[in-house]
Amino acid sequence: MSVLCLIANPADPELSPELAETVRREVGGTLNWLAHPIACEIADPKSTDPLAAARALMAGKAVDAALVSRANRRKKLMIADMDSTMINQECIDEIADALGLKPRISEITARAMNGELDFAEALDTRVALLKGLERQKIAEIRRERITFASGGRALVQTMKAYGAHTVLISGGFTFFADYIGKRIGFDEVEANELLFENDRLTGAVKKPIVDRNRKLNKLEELITERGYAPAETLAVGDGANDLPMLKAAGLGVALHAKPVVAAEAPVRIDHGDLTALLYLQGYQEDDFVR
Repeated sequence: MSVLCLIANPADPELSPELAETVRREVGGTLNWLAHPIACEIADPKSTDPLAAARALMAGKAVDAALVSRANRRKKLMIADMDSTMINQECIDEIADALGLKPRISEITARAMNGELDFAEALDTRVALLKGLERQKIAEIRRERITFASGGRALVQTMKAYGAHTVLISGGFTFFADYIGKRIGFDEVEANELLFENDRLTGAVKKPIVDRNRKLNKLEELITERGYAPAETLAVGDGANDLPMLKAAGLGVALHAKPVVAAEAPVRIDHGDLTALLYLQGYQEDDFVR
């Protein structure tokens, strides 16, 4: 049994009752609202391809459609990327901007996230360009330039309130991830460690690095250690280094992702914020912990 979810951007919802009913008539099933006018679900759609039908009917509207299983719908584990997922920036690009290197480093970042470059090599290249930057300046960047993605705290706090374990894992840096993970409320944080000497960046990062393989391995380790079934897990990210864990999780969500990731991920959210991941699990707005 499956559920078709229709989810709009909470900041500018375009999911009208008329649109939802139009989709329901086309695909069959039972309509249930999770949050007017942001999210609804259609249980047990009858058409052969309800996802394609919904997307065709909603073309031009900022509304996402996703087909999820009713079994193990509420997940017991969430593992999340940080940069451009739980926050709105790529931290290394913001650091680079302080040195006047943002265009050069952002290009490398974009190519790495699109899967065009080896992630480890791209990381080493970018970090080497940052050599000499003061720790105090990086703290200033963290304080003044980094913003939390909409819905992130509600996502983490709600899942924790209902018994889930939450993990922030990033190919970025502990300098940011530890702070952000604590502020949002993650149970665990793992990221790469920048190396300093006399409170200045050495231009190197501690090995081994957190890359696509480490993200996948972390998911697999948690499944084994905590006794989860793979179907009970959720992963979310936006870059090519997130794809293996997205494909291995019970629910893998590409959030505002790079084109290659959105095309290959099991579920894609292009318009909604991070609360979309709660709606995918069948949470209603009244269930949210903010």
